[in-house]
Amino acid sequence: MTAKIRPAKGSPHARIHGVGGYRPTRVVPNEEILKHIDSSDEWIRSRSGIATRHWAGPEETVAEMTLEAAGKAIADAGITPDQVGAVIISTVSHFKQTPSIATEIAHRLGTGKAAAFDISAACAGFGYGLGIAKGLVVDGSAEYALVVGVERLSDLTDLKDRSTAFLFGDGAGAAVIGPADEPGIGPVVWGSEGDKADVITQTVPWDAFRVGDVNALPVDDAGELKFPALRQEGQTVFRWAVFEMAKVAQQALDAAGVAAEDLDVFVPHQANMRIIDSMVKTLKLPETVTVARDVETTGNTSAASIPLAMERLLATGQAKSGDTALVIGFGAGLVYAAAVVTLP
Repeated sequence: MTAKIRPAKGSPHARIHGVGGYRPTRVVPNEEILKHIDSSDEWIRSRSGIATRHWAGPEETVAEMTLEAAGKAIADAGITPDQVGAVIISTVSHFKQTPSIATEIAHRLGTGKAAAFDISAACAGFGYGLGIAKGLVVDGSAEYALVVGVERLSDLTDLKDRSTAFLFGDGAGAAVIGPADEPGIGPVVWGSEGDKADVITQTVPWDAFRVGDVNALPVDDAGELKFPALRQEGQTVFRWAVFEMAKVAQQALDAAGVAAEDLDVFVPHQANMRIIDSMVKTLKLPETVTVARDVETTGNTSAASIPLAMERLLATGQAKSGDTALVIGFGAGLVYAAAVVTLP
């Protein structure tokens, strides 16, 4: 006789209950970047819309930034750490292969024995985490799930690479996902295009540092060993983001049954102001929609960019609790994830 599996007893729906963010104290203007590359403030602003970014100091580790953002999100959600049943952290800049940084965070937050794991989905990481957390809450595997995007991309920035030196910033953004009586997170439209994996990548893999593989190691003009850095084919990424990601964003709207004119807020990945403006135009968003443009002062913080931008909009009153927002992340892989959500 085949045993019958008892159906899940989770919440009928899920929503975002709280958000939190952390930006390092050091603010780095374009002028500081220009010490290393032949460019100008005007060129950087016109190409990316970025004026400043935050870079972490020695004390502002991936773990410490995560704890700051997570603590704020938990407090904003009005719950206690021991109510968190899962901790999901998206990062590409936690340099210890194992164990995951999530296990340390779950312990230090005081969650008890919450499930904890890292994901590597680059700039789509928050969207991926959102989809996973929603499933856990609805399935009943966790009453509340914590999703954090955190990066110290300054550690992976080649300051002499004119195409990327000005792009990246550091920070952490967090959200608490929990039960709801009505849908607060629409279907997550996500995917990957692995045939474009070399468009955004690390200059050399970590195993190139093994003894005997010296010829594979990057060196500077003085022959000194260079740490791996992020590199990208800027024009290819720009075209892909502008033309393909607007389609994904529309798919997320359609999946949620929400029209562009019904939106209150648009929170795209904060990669480039030109990409953001192009997506707004392609989606034909009305002027009444508040658009996150956090990239100007925060730079590209990869998985942290959406929750950081969301928190700032709420903190400044540009968005309010209950607003309907479209979020979309996209990046290395190439990967993407989009969904319509109700703001906490």
